[in-house]
Amino acid sequence: MADRFRVTGGVAVQGRVRPAGNKNAALPMIAATLAADGPSEVSNVPRIKDVEALLELVASLGTDVAWVGDHTVRIDPSAARSRPLDPALCADIRASILLAGPLLARFGRVTLPPPGGDVIGRRRLDTHVLALEHLGVDVDIGAEYHMEARQLRGADVFLDEPSVTATENALVAAARAEGRTVLRNAAS
Repeated sequence: MADRFRVTGGVAVQGRVRPAGNKNAALPMIAATLAADGPSEVSNVPRIKDVEALLELVASLGTDVAWVGDHTVRIDPSAARSRPLDPALCADIRASILLAGPLLARFGRVTLPPPGGDVIGRRRLDTHVLALEHLGVDVDIGAEYHMEARQLRGADVFLDEPSVTATENALVAAARAEGRTVLRNAAS
């Protein structure tokens, strides 16, 4: 890439640009559809490995997943069932952690194999765990993350770091929780 760009004015710029979908926006929306009572459509979804892997995990639960356009996916969790998640798929993508909140909201329990994906700096999971525990989730960490909640309950939750994915997980779980939830130090 060039060290600098030279922009010379005096010429009007015109045309149209269609922004490509963003994986970091699409992945949490795909996961959140599992907490819905009916079908959802997510548009402007990039067709990339991480998205395809998360859709495969979602479909493995019995969820109806269908591409209805080049970049639009329809997800209907009506027939979804609580099942073990494929450890190999979870190890492929970091975004598998985003399933914790929605699956707890839908089924009251989830066993999540350790997420994988790219190792980029410090990417802790304890912020997710602590936030979910505040919402009434019992968490047992061994080779997998076993999480269970008889009833998600609203709470005043302080995230020890403003983690984007922990904020997304807590928001989806809180949306189906009984009572009011306040997230503090949430990512923006």
